[in-house]
Amino acid sequence: MNLVRPAALIACCSILIGCQPSPSTAQATGGSASQCDASLVQTFVGEQASPELLDQARRKSKAATARIVRPGEVVTLEYNAHRLTLTTDESLKIQRISCG
Repeated sequence: MNLVRPAALIACCSILIGCQPSPSTAQATGGSASQCDASLVQTFVGEQASPELLDQARRKSKAATARIVRPGEVVTLEYNAHRLTLTTDESLKIQRISCG
């Protein structure tokens, strides 16, 4: 009977510890090392979007991720300071470049 209470306490603590983010995860998401800067890639407006240009723009803007958004395409609207978005027209000509 005396062992049940300590065993339950240890089990609860183990569960709570498992829910904590690791220090490397917290630093990767909280740091500004890969925060996007769209002003560095505004020269690509008017260019034809391609996978190669998307990767080049992502690296130059220091973004962690990048995407091409076409007219009428469904996208997530959550703000992500580490994501570069190239908005195009129907012919994939870049109309707007932004972060978020």
